[in-house]
Amino acid sequence: MPRFYIQNTLEIGNTLPLPEAVSHHIQVLRLAIGSPITLFNGEGGEYTAVISTLEKKRVSVEIKNFSSREVELPYAITVAQALPEASKLDWIIEKSVELGATAIQPLSAQRCVVRLNAERAEKKQAHWQAVIVSAAEQSGRNRLPHLAPLASFNDWVSQQGLHKRILLSPRGEESLSSWARHQPPQSVSLLIGPEGGFTEAEENVACAQGVIMLAMGPRILRTETAGLAALTALNAIWGEM
Repeated sequence: MPRFYIQNTLEIGNTLPLPEAVSHHIQVLRLAIGSPITLFNGEGGEYTAVISTLEKKRVSVEIKNFSSREVELPYAITVAQALPEASKLDWIIEKSVELGATAIQPLSAQRCVVRLNAERAEKKQAHWQAVIVSAAEQSGRNRLPHLAPLASFNDWVSQQGLHKRILLSPRGEESLSSWARHQPPQSVSLLIGPEGGFTEAEENVACAQGVIMLAMGPRILRTETAGLAALTALNAIWGEM
């Protein structure tokens, strides 16, 4: 059943006009009056609705029932990703959402090739939010991961009161899998460097702020691989998969 995220209050029995983008998508899918669809608004659970009006640029649905179904991880994982080149972050965000990440934190670091001014960062933020919505629709999630504003690496690691933070680095003396097997499931942040990784100075600053430095194994992983591999490993070790 097609799933769509909409920023509306949803109630059983209501007839609701759908946003233009969702209406267009329904037209592309060639759905008909009476076709069932699933709607969610990020507040938890999902609603089954049927198409009641189908016009060229306007689609309305009648909400029929509610399901409290959730597929969220029992622990929160934040993916703190230093900006990679080109559109790699789109792919990282999409797959992180599919794997259950609770939040995405873009970071600017010394070796980042991509540099965003305020205007470009704002546009990228809107684009990344759309990627999150699409991935949540596809993967069956009824809650949207939080997208934090772009932050500098040093500013972010200096924050206090955050849950446990793990920096993935070949310099780590213990592997992530070994560490996780001796830890209960818990909320963590995974810090992934850009192409070329974090600098030694950045890693030292992070460790001084209480960040744990762990390795992903004997092979060097690309920036678009490391975070997803770490997410998958934690989910497997802590019982999600």
